[in-house]
Amino acid sequence: MAKYKLNVNGAEHQVDVDSDTPLLWVLRDSLKLVGTKYGCGIAQCGACTIHLDGKAARSCSVPIDAAKEKKITTIEGLSEDGSHPVQQAWIEHDVPQCGYCQAGQIMSASAFLSENKNPTDQQILDAMHGNICRCGTYTRIKAAIKTAAKNA
Repeated sequence: MAKYKLNVNGAEHQVDVDSDTPLLWVLRDSLKLVGTKYGCGIAQCGACTIHLDGKAARSCSVPIDAAKEKKITTIEGLSEDGSHPVQQAWIEHDVPQCGYCQAGQIMSASAFLSENKNPTDQQILDAMHGNICRCGTYTRIKAAIKTAAKNA
């Protein structure tokens, strides 16, 4: 086991874990930040999406050793009060049904919109490809992203 200093949601944390421990489990088990969900464990579903230095990343496939020098943002750190434009658009469009994938969806969308302020429908579809929603709320997700782009 090794000690790692992490910057998570703007705060410094120290954890003592094996170097190959996935970031997802450090966030959930060591830091008790359970908003990031486990979906598939092979970076295919998007439920575990977080930001590493502002870029969307699948935390289930990022070993802690690869995250130690990066700024990590989870759904809990996107905004303290749910005021982020993507979160507000999700509410406005009543996106969630079961809600399980929504943190990952929001994190992917917010990283995408930080780089593309005026996306086309196809760019939204491309950016969100691989974020799976078992409830099929893709139409509402796309509408919410379009609204968030206007309000950001």
